[in-house]
Amino acid sequence: MKTHVLLALLAFLPLGPAAAQLLQPKPAFTRADSLRGGQTPLRTCYDLTYYHLAVKLDPAKRFISGSNLFRFTATQDFTRLQFDLFANLQVEKVLYQGREVSFTREGNAVFVTFPKPISKGSRDEFTVQYSGNPTVAKKAPWDGGMVFTQDASGKPWVATACQGTGASIWWPTKDQQADEVDSMLISVSVPDGLKDVSNGRLRKVTKLKGGYTRFDWAVRNPINNYDVALNVGDYQHFSDSYAGEKGPLTLDYWVLPENLARAKAQFAANVKPMLKSMEHWFGPYPWYQDGYKLVDAPHLGMEHQSAVAYGNKYQNGYLGKDRSNTGWGAKWDFIIIHESGHEWFGNNITTKDIADMWVHESFTTYSEALFVESQFGKQAGQEYIHGQRRNIQNDQPIIGPYGVNQEGSGDMYDKGSNLLNTLRTVINDDAKWRQLLRGLSSTFYHQTVTGQQVIDYFNRESGRDLTKIFDQYLRHASLPVLEIRFENNQVLARWVAAVPKFDLPLRVRLKGGEYQYFTPTAKFEPIKQLAGATKENLEVDTFNYYIGVLVD
Repeated sequence: MKTHVLLALLAFLPLGPAAAQLLQPKPAFTRADSLRGGQTPLRTCYDLTYYHLAVKLDPAKRFISGSNLFRFTATQDFTRLQFDLFANLQVEKVLYQGREVSFTREGNAVFVTFPKPISKGSRDEFTVQYSGNPTVAKKAPWDGGMVFTQDASGKPWVATACQGTGASIWWPTKDQQADEVDSMLISVSVPDGLKDVSNGRLRKVTKLKGGYTRFDWAVRNPINNYDVALNVGDYQHFSDSYAGEKGPLTLDYWVLPENLARAKAQFAANVKPMLKSMEHWFGPYPWYQDGYKLVDAPHLGMEHQSAVAYGNKYQNGYLGKDRSNTGWGAKWDFIIIHESGHEWFGNNITTKDIADMWVHESFTTYSEALFVESQFGKQAGQEYIHGQRRNIQNDQPIIGPYGVNQEGSGDMYDKGSNLLNTLRTVINDDAKWRQLLRGLSSTFYHQTVTGQQVIDYFNRESGRDLTKIFDQYLRHASLPVLEIRFENNQVLARWVAAVPKFDLPLRVRLKGGEYQYFTPTAKFEPIKQLAGATKENLEVDTFNYYIGVLVD
């Protein structure tokens, strides 16, 4: 394995934890943030089981209208609940047992009062009818909303992208990640000559009066809110299949006419190798019942479950660039690999609170390196991960504040990926590491989780207590720094870390020798394995470990 000789100060070192905290602005959260991100009794009182979202889209007027059926099981006795819809959209009525019921609004939250108590354990439903002009995204997918544009022929091309901002920006829903429906029907009516492509499988196409056609898409598995997608355009369809771990997997591609030839070539080059790699490392694709789709999108891309949005302009890299600057990232289509990786992390395993979005993004960003490894060998994968460090800021903790719909640092991508590779190096058993990754997918199959559950899983299944390592990289902005001194013919080392009693084992060696593991403490202690080491022949493995090193 490639190593670097680290006997000089790194190009940069993180601020100490106290100084870093002083420089961080304190976020000011509002009641609206709590209503959006919190798990209050008005949300937890009902467990969603099914949605039927039925909408009609007028692209010319940028207008949407329709309804959503909420089917649920009561988790306690209640008479009042909360769902969510952005304030610029009108709630026309809420229907319960065929009658209108009263509701009030506070910002983007809607509170429904039922005429009689709903008993714990009972199964019930209500329907929300709504309409309006949804928020138009200015820079999708980085801001939420709907995208209205045109294809090369001047025909309407419309898509949704709402992760983070929230699905309630365009449809009424319980807008949080902790509660997912078990299945869903999505019915979208669009002007004749256009098609809608949504999640799941196309069940039915119905010609309507007034120049509209309805497309019914059935999702047979749990799905989170922000994954529910509407894609409207003059789509052309072609298909293929993949012989996967659970049998034949249907591959369906929906692209604009002007992109058909390029799409056939680009998808053929990337999709099946991606699926082979992901299934090898993470287990079977999670949505065999609903199939795999790529859909031409008027934005860069998004991990919409079983209908991945694609907008990378049919080129390798990230819009033609290699984010790792190693050359390896220029050999494959970043959006196909990354966004499809979310089918395992983000879609199959979804965090209950977006403060734990590192579970989605760290593992998916790491999946890019595993894909490189699958295609070009382990050394190439390690080089790609090392190259990801150029994107790390070490600015804020990766875990965000809970209960207020707030993510942590964007370092959840590349720093999170490097954390996982550091753990792989600590475990030092690639077969066991693969087993851990596959077991993660099966243990939390189709579930919502907390970040702590994922940490507990790795502690339990690895047979090691990795808590302090996770805490240092996820809960603190600063990197752990290994300080080394040479005194009295001895090599002394200690950890300087924000986490007390930080216990990351390291690999060290004399130049040209075999690596040996040792675990520094917070006090300077001799590295007994390296008798005779000097500044000239000491090597610390910082190629596979993401740490700082300071040599005195």
